[in-house]
Amino acid sequence: MRVITHTIKVPTTRPVEIIDITDEVTTALTLTGLDKGQITVISRHTTAFININEKEERLFEDMETFLKRLVPKDGNYLHNLNPIDGRHNAHSHLLGLFMNSSETIPFSEGKMLLGQWQSIFFVELDGPRPERMILLQISGI
Repeated sequence: MRVITHTIKVPTTRPVEIIDITDEVTTALTLTGLDKGQITVISRHTTAFININEKEERLFEDMETFLKRLVPKDGNYLHNLNPIDGRHNAHSHLLGLFMNSSETIPFSEGKMLLGQWQSIFFVELDGPRPERMILLQISGI
């Protein structure tokens, strides 16, 4: 068994943004030459997450609207009274309670075993940011 680690860097341009990273993950997996195993995709941030869902533009709009309504940015949050990095981002951390920082996906014959409508997304909740880091750990034979 081999274990390979790879990093994907993603810039974000909006406060809330859903970015399809399926192609980047697929490319990284292909370059390993591994046949079967699993790949773990992890966000290295506390205000950005990994999600598997359907890629459809109107659904993205619905998701963004839902997130903004669920935890409004202008809420009265204690974290915003003295933020560590100067960002009033308590809402982003709170939304993270409902999300995954990582997803693990099996693969066989060098291809991820995702469903027909499934794609892998990086979900930015505290953008824009010039660079976000996504770690891939690929284990297999």
